[in-house]
Amino acid sequence: MPIPTMQPVESSAVARIGYDAELEEAFVEYLDGDLYAYEGVPAEVFEELANAESKGTFVNEVIKGYPFRRP
Repeated sequence: MPIPTMQPVESSAVARIGYDAELEEAFVEYLDGDLYAYEGVPAEVFEELANAESKGTFVNEVIKGYPFRRP
């Protein structure tokens, strides 16, 4: 499966984020280079991540509640 376009973000924990609307997967690349695809994330939740003041806090409190895979 291809990885969607990843957008760099300002964060002390997250380097880039991307979203596959068809599969409802949020992709999060951490500063250490690890990439995770969180499954079943609605577009609205991804938008909240993209607009969150603290990306790392949002990932920890919301996104990590979804199942994930390592692409």
